[in-house]
Amino acid sequence: MRKLVAAGLCLVIGVQLLAMMMPDRRRVLVMAGIAVAASLLALRWYLSSVNIPEPPEHSTNSAEESLRRWLSRTETLISWSESTRADWDRHLRPMLARQFGIATGQKQNKNPDGYRATGRMLFGDELWAWVDPENVARTDKDVPGPGRVALAEILRRLEQV
Repeated sequence: MRKLVAAGLCLVIGVQLLAMMMPDRRRVLVMAGIAVAASLLALRWYLSSVNIPEPPEHSTNSAEESLRRWLSRTETLISWSESTRADWDRHLRPMLARQFGIATGQKQNKNPDGYRATGRMLFGDELWAWVDPENVARTDKDVPGPGRVALAEILRRLEQV
């Protein structure tokens, strides 16, 4: 497109220079107008002939696609719960702590003692250790996580709130 615009500009300038060299200068305006019109028509033709990619066709069954994504995400969460503590700390703990904060309305940074007390009251000491965002293991990252049973119990208690 840049080449086309540059060529059109050169055409207009060339026609004007040629018209200025002619002894009868009454036709300068007409010749320059024809050159500009030709350049604009060429630009219009170029822009209309460019292939515009069509947007991708939307899935005919978006509910099915949504369910498939949810199922895939759920399977991934379950696999992380049955993996190592490092995977639990990296993937599940932040999500569970965020859901706990949303469900209870407790803010960890505003009232840390109330946040921990609410967590212990809701989950008990054993499960709170797996939800508490400050209980990330610095060592022993290869030990197994709590597993699917603990995740199911944590989610069940979050649903009750």
